[in-house]
Amino acid sequence: MIFVVKVQLKKLSAHFLNGFLITKTPFLLTIIFFILKINQISEEQKILNYYYFYLLQITTINMNAPEIVTELERLGNTEKAAHLSRFFKTGKGEYGEGDLFLGVTVPEQRTVAKKYSTADHQTLETLLASPYHEVRLTALFILVYQFEKNKSEVFQQSCIDFYLSHTARINNWDLVDLSCYKLLGVWLQNQDRQILYTLAHSANMWEQRIAIVTCMHFVRQGDFTDCLAISELLLNHPHDLIHKAVGWLLRETGKKDRRVLTDFLSTRYSVMPRTMLRYAIEHFPEEERRKYMGAKSRNNQKS
Repeated sequence: MIFVVKVQLKKLSAHFLNGFLITKTPFLLTIIFFILKINQISEEQKILNYYYFYLLQITTINMNAPEIVTELERLGNTEKAAHLSRFFKTGKGEYGEGDLFLGVTVPEQRTVAKKYSTADHQTLETLLASPYHEVRLTALFILVYQFEKNKSEVFQQSCIDFYLSHTARINNWDLVDLSCYKLLGVWLQNQDRQILYTLAHSANMWEQRIAIVTCMHFVRQGDFTDCLAISELLLNHPHDLIHKAVGWLLRETGKKDRRVLTDFLSTRYSVMPRTMLRYAIEHFPEEERRKYMGAKSRNNQKS
């Protein structure tokens, strides 16, 4: 059977060299991976995965970034754009300073992303360089769709590498929250997670938010270790957006296991930012919330 696979690979190469890649390769790829599946040829699987990814990248239609941008522009709404500019704090000195909006809704962006879900990473890089918020978010939606659909380890690694090399353009809280745990969280489920601690120690607030929000995937699996450790690292962060993110993840931890959250809060509630604590205990009974917030206020007065 190994011989059969090698023959198919030779045919693929021949089609590439003869200029018939677009019309012939997809069919042959399907045959090869059907053969692999039913015969479980593990010894050459990794090499074949690399070869498959290489050919897939070549045969994918190279989407034109301006075409995607034009479609988003057609969906734009000036009133919505003005509202979003205020909502995402784009004024001078605010966290989203200089960000521009077209006024496209998230459902509309998802629709466009699905339509162009085969766009290559060069196209996504162009989109991420856009000054328009919705264009960058659409690029991230495409990346998430690709990552979820293609289970090839090689392809998924390329998505993660691309994501981590473009964090400078993932520069608002929704861009982070709608992408990081669906990419990094899933990828790191059974891998070393040191990259999250590197991001948590970054001077870039958005990378720090990526570090904590990525833990959403682990928390939903009942794994709280990294969420609590990164929350500890960010406990004294100066920015409200990190306070909210940490509080949010602690709240989700408490929903899965109340004892884990109360143990964490027992020695930290009095020193953590008020917003962080308020988010963390949001699902507690009202009387218990008042007790935590009141105790914090008294401790602050003493200090």
